[in-house]
Amino acid sequence: MEFKQCIVIREDLKLSSGKLAVQVAHAAVMAVERAEKMDRSTVADWKSEGQKKVVLKVPGVPDLFRLREEADRVGIASAIVADAGLTEIPSGTITALGLGPAHAKLMDKLTGKLKLV
Repeated sequence: MEFKQCIVIREDLKLSSGKLAVQVAHAAVMAVERAEKMDRSTVADWKSEGQKKVVLKVPGVPDLFRLREEADRVGIASAIVADAGLTEIPSGTITALGLGPAHAKLMDKLTGKLKLV
């Protein structure tokens, strides 16, 4: 079976590449931590397959929260990232959403129409 994790970022923020990379990393780690609490075997299988990740984009904050609600409905672990505000953006700015890992087919139903970063 194939598993993957998706990280979704806001394209309206226009973050530097370094800041974007950090937000993606935060989302990935936070989502895995939540996924391990939900289903350790899915995380173990995802790790054994090479930890596939895909980074996608949405226009803004409402899209991240809509995706999180949909993920909750179908049982995919999710984590919203709020920035600490130490560099480019104000404290509390919502930057990204980590999803999964989960079965790739289930993830594709949730994120399949989103564009790659």
